[in-house]
Amino acid sequence: MRFRHRAAAGFATLMLPLAGLVGLASPAQAATNATATFTKTSDWGTGFGGQWTVKNTGTSSISSWTVEWDFPSGTSVTSAWDADVTNSGTHWTAKNKSYNGTLAPGAAVSFGFNGAGSGSPSNCKLNGDSCDGATVPGDAAPSAPGTPTASGITDTSVKLGWSAATDDKGVKNYDVLRDGKVVATVTTTSYTDTGLSAGTDYSYSVRARDTADQTGPASGAVAVHTTGGGTTPPPPGDKVKLGYFTEWGIYGRNYNVKNLVTSGSASKITHINYAFGNVTNGKCAIGDSYADYDKAFTADQSVSGAADTWDQPLRGNFNQLRQLKAKYPNIKVLWSFGGWTWSGGFGEAAKNPAAFAQSCYDLVEDPRWADVFDGIDIDWEYPNACGLSCDTSGAAAFKNLMSALRSKFGANNLVTAATTADGSAGGKIEAADYAGAAQYVDWYNVMTYDFFGAWDAKGPTAPHSPLTSYSGIPKDGFTTADAMAKFKAAGVPAKKLLIGIGFYGRGWTGVTQDAPGGTATGPAAGTYEQGIEDYKVLKSSCPATGTVAGTAYAHCGSNWWSYDTPATIAGKMTWAKNQGLGGAFFWEFSGDTGNGELVSAISSNL
Repeated sequence: MRFRHRAAAGFATLMLPLAGLVGLASPAQAATNATATFTKTSDWGTGFGGQWTVKNTGTSSISSWTVEWDFPSGTSVTSAWDADVTNSGTHWTAKNKSYNGTLAPGAAVSFGFNGAGSGSPSNCKLNGDSCDGATVPGDAAPSAPGTPTASGITDTSVKLGWSAATDDKGVKNYDVLRDGKVVATVTTTSYTDTGLSAGTDYSYSVRARDTADQTGPASGAVAVHTTGGGTTPPPPGDKVKLGYFTEWGIYGRNYNVKNLVTSGSASKITHINYAFGNVTNGKCAIGDSYADYDKAFTADQSVSGAADTWDQPLRGNFNQLRQLKAKYPNIKVLWSFGGWTWSGGFGEAAKNPAAFAQSCYDLVEDPRWADVFDGIDIDWEYPNACGLSCDTSGAAAFKNLMSALRSKFGANNLVTAATTADGSAGGKIEAADYAGAAQYVDWYNVMTYDFFGAWDAKGPTAPHSPLTSYSGIPKDGFTTADAMAKFKAAGVPAKKLLIGIGFYGRGWTGVTQDAPGGTATGPAAGTYEQGIEDYKVLKSSCPATGTVAGTAYAHCGSNWWSYDTPATIAGKMTWAKNQGLGGAFFWEFSGDTGNGELVSAISSNL
């Protein structure tokens, strides 16, 4: 989007509960060829620093390591590094990173964390054996349970059952593994796994744990394919109605996912683009971890009406979107990467499209939130052209990137992209192979707004989202009609083009002329940024005084604004239908009124 990413400061703590540990050093218990020891590195009363050290005491190399332990309730980790840490209840698991898994004989590696609480680790295991390098004397590990059977498979859940394992002193519980990762520990021989993604393949196995906390071998695996998976575009005749939800809107704007419900907008849309993920070092990356998956929402802020708790597996916007999808199962959510601020990373990504696609897939399909997302949206501003920075990766780079993403994400995920609307001769549409890339995308969000604005401080005043050209337009080709015509002429199917609507206005001050084309002295004042203001503010503070090229403008005092209203949106939707376009999208939800009148205008007229 043309909007800048407003990164929220001060909220980047990784809340992966590890543990508050008291002793200064404590070797735990289990791996015959390796040991794991804990050291408390610091203590500040309410929290502490801790470090685990894994050492290869054997005669051959170790290719990977997993440390497991238990902590008492009330002890948690506030941040961790050099290991991936997860938990199931009070049982914690730390796995090596890609760069520190291999240990030669005699070698050691450490990972650390900051913790809260005062508990100590217990029942430590390293790669399934005792952390002190010894086995439990006189006690055999349990046998493998029977291969699970699957029943009651739905879009989002499956019931598993298995025959019991045996052990000379008794089986305490079972670990349930989904795709090789522990997702639950249960005392019975059955488990129902929920929160899955529709139309997706999973593999399940189980392993037993005895009363001495020894872990036996894993069972055979059962393959499960969930039902549903309707992440393909809507059927012919249906139109996409997509809105962008910004991760940073939960801060100063105080606009939460719940507002989609209270405004009535959730029942009138088909898709949400969550903006933005970062693009850095050639990879997809988290944009704002606190907003994305850590912020605790109160009961009155939550879609479900229940407050987040400190120890729930997923919080933040992702969990709120999960709750929204449970309430409105027709809505599909895509994670959008890039945007104006973070598009500079696409040039590096384009050097190795396959590696970029893999990184994006790994992030979007992270087991913690894979069920939240139905695909990926790429907002590259702009391939082989200039936005905040200039890209020189070549005309084929965009096509290559989209091809790699489609190959990795497959047919059951949506792959879309936001594109320039520069329909001028020799403009940005011509700079990249959008037509060649179209075969890999479900649709393009054509950003048919921000054509003109107060970055040209002295004007001339002009509507920022003209549908068609008009006498006196400052630059030929800067219209919705020109952009769509250029895409279609290049070979992009009309049904893969979405018209864009801005839920905001752009304006100047120092303007004396009512009609477009006047001179100005600079940008008009705005709530968050000069020269820009939400529709919900402008509709009352500076009501429309005229229309030009299918959009509204307003001259009030010395200010001149242009923005879309329900009436102009109705006209644009009619035009989009007549052009055979695939639908409409908008930037972004929080600019609308509390009762969602702009979303209603899109929905009812499309």
